[in-house]
Amino acid sequence: MTESQVTEELRRCTLCAERFAATASGHNPRPVIWFHPDARILVAGQAPGLRVHLSGKPFTDPSGDRLRDWMGVSETEFYDLSKVAIVPMAFCFPGYDAKSSDLPPPKICAKTWRAQVLDSLPKVRLTLLIGGYAQSWHLGAAAKGGVTRTVAQWRDFAPEVFPLPHPSWRNTAWLKKNPWFEAEVLPALRTRLAEVLA
Repeated sequence: MTESQVTEELRRCTLCAERFAATASGHNPRPVIWFHPDARILVAGQAPGLRVHLSGKPFTDPSGDRLRDWMGVSETEFYDLSKVAIVPMAFCFPGYDAKSSDLPPPKICAKTWRAQVLDSLPKVRLTLLIGGYAQSWHLGAAAKGGVTRTVAQWRDFAPEVFPLPHPSWRNTAWLKKNPWFEAEVLPALRTRLAEVLA
């Protein structure tokens, strides 16, 4: 199946309609699709948040600002489909639970779509694995120790893969507790990104 065929089918996906209707947010599916066969960088995230659900464009939130800062790229570069593909573990906002916390990405999304989408991205040279869900899917047993341990072992996966914590504001305390991330991982990540984008 070609990228355009995958995109067309994915855009019409309603597999989780009943699941989303039953959440506290009671919303409809809205797959947020951002990838092209020419992309050299894959950003493998978790799932769109409410702001992204409303905008229809990935990382249009404070998490996106922090991620672009980590990467050392402009908004223009980040949203250039010939450079960056953004493929989360679930393409739709999973919704909120009764306590207004984000629900996890439904596993059926990755099971149904992920392999097809990744197969349509033959030019990817660098993959950023953001958070535990993406790390578990892509790294398997190598990510079993949790996000902190996986990110701390980044040299085992570089230069093709960089596991990262989620850039959410909720992880600000994690960043303060783990200063090695900004001191060691980010300079190496930015150097590799510059190589791939050159």
